[in-house]
Amino acid sequence: MFKANEANWDRILRVVVGVLFLYFGLGHIVAGGMGVLLDVVGALLVVTGLAGFCPLYALLKLSTKKA
Repeated sequence: MFKANEANWDRILRVVVGVLFLYFGLGHIVAGGMGVLLDVVGALLVVTGLAGFCPLYALLKLSTKKA
């Protein structure tokens, strides 16, 4: 369906940072609007990291994955 455009290191980094963002947001370590923003960005990072496809990379015709 979608061609992977993320290298393994990119995927791992996205998942780790995404989980940290979710921890800070959902754990109420960061509250208010910034906490909600961390939740949304964290969820997006985890999903794109697990899928191996980033829509923004595709839009900008970028890829960290070697051909």
